[in-house]
Amino acid sequence: MTQTMRAVEISKPGGPEVLVPTTRPIPEPAPGQVIIKVAYAGVNRPDALQRAGSYAPPPDASDLPGLECSGEIVGIGQGVSEWKLGDKVCALLPGGGYAEYVATPAVHCLPVPEGMGMKEAACLPETFYTVWTNVFMRGGLEGGEKFLVHGGSSGIGTTAIQLAKAFGARVFATAGSAEKCKACEDLGAEKAINYKEDDFVEVMKAEGGADLILDMVGGDYIPRNIKALAEDGRLVQIAFLQGPVAEVNFALIMVRRLTVTGSTLRPQSVAAKAAIARELREKVWPLLDAGRVAPVMDSSFAFEKAADAHARMESSGHIGKIVLEVAGG
Repeated sequence: MTQTMRAVEISKPGGPEVLVPTTRPIPEPAPGQVIIKVAYAGVNRPDALQRAGSYAPPPDASDLPGLECSGEIVGIGQGVSEWKLGDKVCALLPGGGYAEYVATPAVHCLPVPEGMGMKEAACLPETFYTVWTNVFMRGGLEGGEKFLVHGGSSGIGTTAIQLAKAFGARVFATAGSAEKCKACEDLGAEKAINYKEDDFVEVMKAEGGADLILDMVGGDYIPRNIKALAEDGRLVQIAFLQGPVAEVNFALIMVRRLTVTGSTLRPQSVAAKAAIARELREKVWPLLDAGRVAPVMDSSFAFEKAADAHARMESSGHIGKIVLEVAGG
């Protein structure tokens, strides 16, 4: 390999235009890490938050954006035995995905599912890690329960709908247009609620309330979510597109025995994320291998068009995932 690589960096906090091409040294694998030659890099909301200056990377992570990728292992650090050079993987990254090469803990890699291309595989790690840990590990979703996911046409939403349906839940989703609602129902949602026309609280109350809600909106959705829950229901918060502050009547939580929780993925320990990867490989990867679950692709952008990819994501016009083509394949 040469000693340098192409990358896209954040020149200063700001809008999509601050994403600019640069040249960086190719990373070396630390003990327990692998180096991946990136085929495609996923584009996610946390990338935009980092670009805007409101989501700093962990101290030991690359300052380059990019939290997931697909590609080929081309370097192996000391102590890594589960992968070999040439293996095709997709991986959760601590950062640095907007580059030709990236370092990540070997235990955060997963094999590219059978029959799946690199473009689609790059869409898996961030959303599947997030959905699995919050809906199933933290939220405890079980078959037969009523599950509501907000932003059903997003990368998180399309993943959550499919996995909840695959594990036997009754699935409901919110989205902002007839086209997006149809996409949610085509993926397995029993009912998609156009939040511009209908009140999800009333819809869920008519169903007896949601047993579990996955929310990334926040703001005034927080007290409304609590009203939409069934007795003993759980609210899992993973983002705050409308802000993290709300007025909540905690008496409702106490009297109706509700649980309010949440998590962020990136700051969790290597070991914690490795545990999520193990569960994904055991319980979810067979569904991907069999084609019962698949990522929903919105669009692919050339590597040098990262700013356009961010603009697409922030327009909220997309359905499913957006990726950057780094090396292709």
